[in-house]
Amino acid sequence: MPLDIATLKKDIKKLLTEENTKRDDGTTSIDNIVNQLGDAIDKFVRSGTVTTTVTTTGSASAQAGTGTGSIS
Repeated sequence: MPLDIATLKKDIKKLLTEENTKRDDGTTSIDNIVNQLGDAIDKFVRSGTVTTTVTTTGSASAQAGTGTGSIS
C-alpha cells in the first residue's frame, strides 16, 4: 500500500485546528503539537509498503542474502 498522504494532511489539519481553538496561555501548545505531529508522521511512515528484491547465495537448505528496496 502506498504512503497515505491524505491521512497525514487530515491529521495535521486536525491537530492545528484543535490548538487554534484553545483559549489558554499557549504554554502547552508546542508540546501538544510536537506529540500529535510525531504520532501523525509515525502513522504515515508505517502506512507505506516496503518492496524489496533479495539476492541469495547458498544451497536450498542454507541461504544467505541481502535485499534492497524502496518504500511506497
